[in-house]
Amino acid sequence: QPGARSSQEQVQAIKENHQNLSSNSICNSSEENTMMKSFLSLLLAALALVPVQGFTGYTPVFGAPRATQSPRKGDMTMRARVCDLLGKTPNRQARVVTFSHKRVKKVQEVNLQRKRFFSDDLNRNVRLRLSTKAIKTVNKMGGIDAAAKKFELDIAKF
Repeated sequence: QPGARSSQEQVQAIKENHQNLSSNSICNSSEENTMMKSFLSLLLAALALVPVQGFTGYTPVFGAPRATQSPRKGDMTMRARVCDLLGKTPNRQARVVTFSHKRVKKVQEVNLQRKRFFSDDLNRNVRLRLSTKAIKTVNKMGGIDAAAKKFELDIAKF
C-alpha cells in the first residue's frame, strides 16, 4: 500500500516528535525549574526553623512549662462526672422502652456546668463543676460560701 508506513518508520517518527517536545519543554520550563528550586529551598529552610516539639508534644506558649504550674490549673487528668457541691452522679440503671417493648439500658448523665463564683471568705474566684440543681441551690443560699458551709465542702481546694 502506498499510503501505509512501516512500523519502523512509525516508531522513528514518534521518537522524533518526543525529542522535539522534550527539548521545547526544557527550554520553556528552565525559568519554572529555577522558581521551583528556590521555593523548595525556602520551604525547607522554614521547616528547619520550626522546632520538632511543635509536632510531637506540648510546648508552652506563655510563661513557665507545665511542671511548675499549680496542679489544679491545666490538669489534664480525667475527672468523674460528679457535681462538686451535691455529689450527684449519673443514673446508670435507666432504661429506654421502645414501641416493641424492647428494653435498652441507658445512662442519664448529670447536667454539669463549669461555673465561677466569688468567695468572700477566700477573697477570690472559685471555679467549680456544678449540676444545674446545685447552681440553683447556691443562688438560693446567697453565695458559694454559705452553700459550701452547709454541704461541708472545702472550696479552698478549687
